[in-house]
Order: sequence, then C-alpha cells, then structure tokens
Amino acid sequence: MDEEKKNKEEKKKEKESLVSRRYFLESVGAGAIGITVLGGIVLSGEYLSPNVVKEPPMKFKVGPPEDYPPGSVTKNIEQKVYIIRAKEGYFYALSAVCTHLGCITNWKSEQDIIACPCHGSKFNLDGQKIAGPAPRPLPRFAMSLDDHGQLVVDKSAVVGSDVVLKV
Repeated sequence: MDEEKKNKEEKKKEKESLVSRRYFLESVGAGAIGITVLGGIVLSGEYLSPNVVKEPPMKFKVGPPEDYPPGSVTKNIEQKVYIIRAKEGYFYALSAVCTHLGCITNWKSEQDIIACPCHGSKFNLDGQKIAGPAPRPLPRFAMSLDDHGQLVVDKSAVVGSDVVLKV
C-alpha cells in the first residue's frame, strides 16, 4: 500500500509539473503575440503620423538696431548668420555656413576674419574668400526694418555685396 501511495504522489507531482510547464509556455506564447501586436500598432501609428522637419524660419527678427554697436559682429547661432554693423553705421547679414562643406564658421575678432574651424577657409568681413578651399564667398542676406523698428533678416533672399541697410 505504501508503494501505491508513492506512485500516486509521483504521478500527482508529474501532473503538477506538466500543468505548470504548459502554463509557462502558454504565457510565453501569449506574451510574444502581444509584443508583436503592440509593435505593429506602434509602427502603424508612426507611418500614419506626419514626418515634419522643424527648421527655423527663413525670415526672422534679430532685435532693434540699438542692440548692435557700430563695428560689431554678432553671430546668431540658431539661424547660422552673422549680423554685422559697420563702423559707418549700416547693417548687413552674412551666412555663418562655410561654402566649402557646410561647417559653421567662427568670428576671429583679433584677426578681423571669419574662419572655418574644420578646413581652414577664411573670409573677410564682406564675406569674400581670403584663403582655403571654399569655392565661393559667404552669401549675404537681405535685411530690413519692420513696422516696430526691429531688424529683420530674410535668408530666402540672397543679395549682392553692395546691398546694405542704412538705419
């Protein structure tokens, strides 16, 4: 009789382990299916949502003329442009993007030049190339005053090197 009890207990343990194993595999399978469905929903949502690139506006205000003392060069990092006020008092805007490979240039006040830190192109304050591999001068953008007396730069309008804003 003891042997029968032991056999029944062993069979019961085997059944419990089989049931728990089955439960485990069902859980793993259901989890895998759930992850697959969730991934499909997320990817479908990304596909249906607009893929918009947020770029800064081409026309923007840079402040009142009084913020720029005569003989100053101010770099607007967000817009990648230099606002230059000549000693004579007129304004113009130059691109801060090197015409060689699109690096962002730096103003070197001790040398009075705009220099590309990557490939060595150098430009004077008018944007003309002095040295380096840049194929063209820095483009000059149109500037104007709005109704409230704020300086406005329009990067969509490239102007000649003789165009300035007299305030």
